[in-house]
Amino acid sequence: MPKCFSFTATKNRCLKSTFSSRGLRSTFTDLKDGTIMHCWVPKSKKPTRPDLVLIHGFGANSMWQWSETVRILSRHFNVYVPDLLFFGDSYTTRPERTESFQAQCVKRVMEANSVTKMSVVGLSYGGFVAYDFAAQFGDCVEKVVICCAGVCLEEKDLKEGLFAVSSVEDAANILLPQTAEQMRELIGYTFVKAPAKVLPSCLLTDFIDEMFTQYVEEKKELLLAIAKDRKLSDLPKITQPTLIVWGDQDKIFPLELGHRLRRHLGENAQMVVIKNAGHGFLYEKPKDFHKPLKAFLLGTTKTAPQDQI
Repeated sequence: MPKCFSFTATKNRCLKSTFSSRGLRSTFTDLKDGTIMHCWVPKSKKPTRPDLVLIHGFGANSMWQWSETVRILSRHFNVYVPDLLFFGDSYTTRPERTESFQAQCVKRVMEANSVTKMSVVGLSYGGFVAYDFAAQFGDCVEKVVICCAGVCLEEKDLKEGLFAVSSVEDAANILLPQTAEQMRELIGYTFVKAPAKVLPSCLLTDFIDEMFTQYVEEKKELLLAIAKDRKLSDLPKITQPTLIVWGDQDKIFPLELGHRLRRHLGENAQMVVIKNAGHGFLYEKPKDFHKPLKAFLLGTTKTAPQDQI
């Protein structure tokens, strides 16, 4: 029997209206190779404003993840919010599952929208894509923000106990919940003060139905691809000014990975550690995130090599 009401679907409709009110419109780009990319783009691009790309992570769709950020930054930037492949309305029939391929697809969408210079912000899995984007297309990228993305992880870290799980398969079971109880587990990993126990199962199941039931196997393949044979020695050093943002109690990608990335990039990187926040600091501490983000992108303040807020 079909559901008569979906809170998640209703929220989606509200977010679409919100994005529209912030001057964005929904677009689809056919890359002519079996790949369709959905992206929110400016209704009217302002030539005096810099271009900014916000790249989401796993979990809720890009609107849920970037709604507040769009509200704050759309006054200062031409904002572009793509759906990565197998998220939202983007998909491909091609077999590639690497973050490198994701970055190439985002780049082609930007080219289709005549964007030649931009800054990129990547959240969690989106941080892997943003980092690869900056490495591949260095001349096009002005600044980079990496948010709680373990781009410096090595495959051996799983076996050596850095993470709460010992295999990518176990991680996929957490990051791609299919039951209300699994959703509660994911929320517990994501937030310091998790509200999972008080959320009714019907709401969690509704959220899963809207966000986690499509392209499950493809998303597992994306996770497998980021860890396979990964070594820090193979990671290129991007040259753009980079801001690294992390929650000090992150259980998905432990804070050590943020420090590892800062050491890898050297003086080119600044780091902000948000106190009493987990992987979901975008929701837990939005002001503590958006203040240094906005300052870094606009160049209005100089962040110390490591700040705690």
